[in-house]
Amino acid sequence: MHAMQYDITLPTDYDMRIIRERVATRGHLLDAFPGLGLKAYLMRERADGSPVNQYAPFYLWATAAGMNAFLWGPGFQGIVNDFGRPVVQHWTPVAYEEGPATAAPARTATRHRQHLPEGAPPAEAVTEALARHTREATADGVVASALAVDPRHWELLTFTLWASPEAPAAAAAPGERFQVLHVSQPGRAGLSAGRLW
Repeated sequence: MHAMQYDITLPTDYDMRIIRERVATRGHLLDAFPGLGLKAYLMRERADGSPVNQYAPFYLWATAAGMNAFLWGPGFQGIVNDFGRPVVQHWTPVAYEEGPATAAPARTATRHRQHLPEGAPPAEAVTEALARHTREATADGVVASALAVDPRHWELLTFTLWASPEAPAAAAAPGERFQVLHVSQPGRAGLSAGRLW
């Protein structure tokens, strides 16, 4: 499994209806994409209190072949054509969980990034994060959650889909908040649950 995301930060006066229309007309194109576990089409906007206007799709790839087919194919080229070539962040997943609201549509997402302090033993930090993730993934309102690590920058990532932004656990969750415009999930049922190492 591979976690991947790119952030497209847009001008402060950008009409975010353009992003909504883009997802409404193109989001379904990945609903059956081979090798894709899930793609959450995410957006945040200044009108809702975000510091930036941003389009930031998040992917969990079931296979490297699927990820490569997307990155080197027409799907990602459409992003490049319309917005320029973004930096593609990627992390190695260490855990994936379906939450109590697994059958509900995702309405909001949180992304929490945490840098490991210099000198912190990586295995200890990941083990602690795994225990925390296992507990947090059982909170009311969680649709699904992934924990991943970027060993290049020694960054832990927790990405969680929520059924409602008003759920107490969702409101209290640390990190950046996004609206979920659509979820393509052709391989979600096949994503490995639990600890991945």
